[in-house]
Amino acid sequence: MEQQLKAPPEVKQVAEFLRGSGASLKTRAGALGGKRIDYFKGKNAVKALLSPAFAKVKGVPKITTEEEATKLLQAVNAFAFFLRVQRGPSTGKSSTTPRILQINQEQMFAPPEYYAWFYEGSQWTTYAGGVLMVVIMLAGVMFPLWPPIMRLGVYYLSMGMLGLIGLFFVIAVLRLIFYIITVVVASPGIWVFPQLFADVGFVESFIPLWEWDLPKKKSKKKKSEKEASSSKGKGKSKAPAGSSNGEGAYIEEIVEESAPSQPQRRSRSAMVEEVEDEDA
Repeated sequence: MEQQLKAPPEVKQVAEFLRGSGASLKTRAGALGGKRIDYFKGKNAVKALLSPAFAKVKGVPKITTEEEATKLLQAVNAFAFFLRVQRGPSTGKSSTTPRILQINQEQMFAPPEYYAWFYEGSQWTTYAGGVLMVVIMLAGVMFPLWPPIMRLGVYYLSMGMLGLIGLFFVIAVLRLIFYIITVVVASPGIWVFPQLFADVGFVESFIPLWEWDLPKKKSKKKKSEKEASSSKGKGKSKAPAGSSNGEGAYIEEIVEESAPSQPQRRSRSAMVEEVEDEDA
């Protein structure tokens, strides 16, 4: 847009920060004029300007209060880096589908409002990735023309990678065999490299060296949640039956009192009592 080209350097720097990954600005996908577009809530942008990451950015005004952040974001909005929009219903039945957006005629910045991005940010990473992909494809196609020493280096590198993958499978099989033996000899069994398949780094996968296969203890939080759900289930079973007019009735079993000399006999009689609606 032409307005974005006229923006001062500090305003463009703020928009660059918000659009980048350093701001951690939460964005959602919307539909504006049949096109997919990102939008965010104003209060999230205010939090991004008050974060320590923005304080490290050079060439931008220092922000210490929410009022200063709102004023700076109003300046960014004035140069159409993002525009105020109204959020409509979802374009599909699922809650994850984009919502319909419509540009508001009155442009201003307020934390409770929604704003759609009309600025893509720096594209150097996209261009660099495209150039790198083209270079890799050309290098693969022209592999027969490589010098012999380079082709030999690629051959040894590929053999080394295959060797590492094979070693990983050998370790996995050996640790399984060792675990089965220790289950019989020294129950409950020992796992060698217990973090081998865990979502950790390469070095952490081999630490610790071994570990007993002990069952994991359930946390107290899960137990309290189960007790709460069971108590709710009991409470629901004793809840009165509601009627269409907001009133309910319940049946109570009454034990008839008899003389001491005679055995007590139970008779089931129904008593209907009106229960007032709590929401009234």
